Amino acid sequence: MQDKNQRDISIRLKKLGENSSFVNDEVVSERNQKRHYLHTLRTEHLMSDTLDTLENLTYDELHEGDTATFTRSLSENELVLFAAVSGDVNPVHLDPEFAACSMFGERIAHGMWSGSLISAALATVMPGPGTIYLDQSLSFKRPVKLDDTLTVSLTVLRKEPKNRVIFQCAVTNQNNQKVVTGEAKVIAPTEKVILYKPTLPKITIEGCG
Repeated sequence: MQDKNQRDISIRLKKLGENSSFVNDEVVSERNQKRHYLHTLRTEHLMSDTLDTLENLTYDELHEGDTATFTRSLSENELVLFAAVSGDVNPVHLDPEFAACSMFGERIAHGMWSGSLISAALATVMPGPGTIYLDQSLSFKRPVKLDDTLTVSLTVLRKEPKNRVIFQCAVTNQNNQKVVTGEAKVIAPTEKVILYKPTLPKITIEGCG
């Protein structure tokens, strides 16, 4: 994969669980990198649909204008699980009759479910594993409804000392309408790694009443 113009780079590979892929996830990274091998690795993952590994980008590998995306759809199970984990049981999220009388006319997702996708994008795509979340601003533009598909778009705005990086964050739905915008500040990793995605336990919802 490497040619004589590329320097050798050691990548530490750790296995944290059996090969697995997250249902409903699409991870796409578009980076204008000088190091061609990174682009080649990511391209291979896309072409072969191999989504069982997590590859990070170190502080030195990030450049202003670099972009990445992360996509996920809102299912009934995810909405209920988010309510259970967060403790936010606002009936506008869970009760169809109550939600029908609201300004939205139907059930909607928790605003922070959309926000959590930004966290997932930063943690798993760019910069990826090893990222430390420091700050996040969020502006909610429109409601997210069941079966909506959201895409998080990250753009490197600037790099700061001590491995700090500022990202522009935009979340759009399947109609390309913005639902959330904001900025994130993170500490980017300094060590290059590729990790197997941990295997998540299967969760069954028996009832919502």
